[in-house]
Amino acid sequence: MKHYHKIISPTKNETEYFIVYKPYGVLSQFTPEKSGDLTLAHLYEFPTDVYPIGRLDKDSEGLLILTNDKSLNSIILNPAQKTLKVYHVLVEGIPTPDFILNMVSGVEINAEGKIHTGKAKEVKILKLPPDLPERVPPVRTRKTITDSWISVTLEEGKNRQIRKMCAKLGYPVLRIVRIQVGKCRLDRMRPGDVVQVSKSAII
Repeated sequence: MKHYHKIISPTKNETEYFIVYKPYGVLSQFTPEKSGDLTLAHLYEFPTDVYPIGRLDKDSEGLLILTNDKSLNSIILNPAQKTLKVYHVLVEGIPTPDFILNMVSGVEINAEGKIHTGKAKEVKILKLPPDLPERVPPVRTRKTITDSWISVTLEEGKNRQIRKMCAKLGYPVLRIVRIQVGKCRLDRMRPGDVVQVSKSAII
């Protein structure tokens, strides 16, 4: 089993806040779905009343917030609050202006059995690859197709929304890393890092 690096600032408060760089292949929960699953419990011995705010799917990476502060759930996940979430996304191909326009204006996707119009708040093509740790295992690419990094900002996110939107527009996602939620950022964190922070670092 891989042992992840942990950064903890020990404090003892009734409400606790953690930010985690969730690695690829780790579930955003504490209970495995099948034998051999890696979960958040493999990263750190969190307090028993702490839970993740939102989630990242198993093959996505990046910033995940855990807390026992129930008020934070509605602040971050309620679409009316318009809490921004920023992702760096590696896609196959070279996105066109039409791709960016469609991502922002809306793409119909299937979300939990219902048709939902997914919209991005902002989409930018990154001129240089973002400064991110290499993924383990490495991303599989095709020599005959150029890959591009884009930045996608959401106010509201459905399960696998970015993957579904990009795929429908003809740009399959190879890697996705959430780098920011609200004012909380990954910065120099590494996959598996766990940092205890104050509430003011998140909202």
